[in-house]
Amino acid sequence: MGGGAVGASVAGGGAVGGAEAAAGAERAAGRGLLVIGDVVTDVVARHRGPPASGTDTPAAIRLVPGGAGANVACWAVHQGCPDVRLLGRVGTDTASWHERELVASGVRPRLVVDAEAPTGTVVCLVDAANAGERTFLTDSGASLRLGPADWSEALLDGVARLHLSGYLLFSAPGRALVATAVTSARARDVPVSLDPASAGFLAGLGVQRFLELAEGVDVLLPSRDEACLLTGLSDPADAAAKLSRHVPLVVATQGADGALVARSGVVEARVPAVPAVPRDTTGAGDALTGAFLAVLLAGADPGTAAAEGCRAGALAVERMGGRPPRGPADVT
Repeated sequence: MGGGAVGASVAGGGAVGGAEAAAGAERAAGRGLLVIGDVVTDVVARHRGPPASGTDTPAAIRLVPGGAGANVACWAVHQGCPDVRLLGRVGTDTASWHERELVASGVRPRLVVDAEAPTGTVVCLVDAANAGERTFLTDSGASLRLGPADWSEALLDGVARLHLSGYLLFSAPGRALVATAVTSARARDVPVSLDPASAGFLAGLGVQRFLELAEGVDVLLPSRDEACLLTGLSDPADAAAKLSRHVPLVVATQGADGALVARSGVVEARVPAVPAVPRDTTGAGDALTGAFLAVLLAGADPGTAAAEGCRAGALAVERMGGRPPRGPADVT
């Protein structure tokens, strides 16, 4: 697979001096978060009610940067994580745009540019009449080609936590990369988190295969549907508890019901959701994950981190697209 890299430098730019030195000191202290995952272009179509077959359906349509891995990285920065890095693969068609968007959000991107496959694209159909619930049409594009050849041990320098997007598990190169990255992280005593990413793709992969691939993971962040699918249980709390016998810490997102925190076969905390008026639920789980990891990395307990994650999720559903706001003027 052909590919070059862009965006290996520290995000931001601007003045050199105290701020850069402070950032360097934080990285040297090992407070970094490395995210490996998908970077895609989202076409978000917000409509009301089921699309009309064979004719036009009015919709508000926007083109925005997305991808579960990229979204998690951006939300971790938004939550205050001082050093967030992202390894992903994009096509030549939109590589520069995605790099600029990530840098503007404070992420340090390491994007491998694929000369043969375009950047992944997801069409997000958001039903405004159904609490902003979304349906995805997914073409993963170059993200499916992210593999061990794109890995470097140096990516873990200064990293205190590694997060993997579950979309990696749905391609052979991605699965090989997960094995390589987890082995490297364990050798450095760097904890690893994983979100299963997609109940639909997960069903195709198979539960047993997923659990085998998740070996060595410290934190699992499934949605309610994913947790129930992985355990065969219908009760979300029972599912989270059962999963925590396989993975040390489980944080199961529950949508409007908040989140469950489970360890050693027991649900330790039931974290309530933060009230919100949903416009688009795209990226809500990514927001919770990114904020949770940032707060956990800062030294908080899992329950506190999950509560901050729920706050981020509430902010996410009130916006179109899966990324956090970048300033007071950003009210999308």
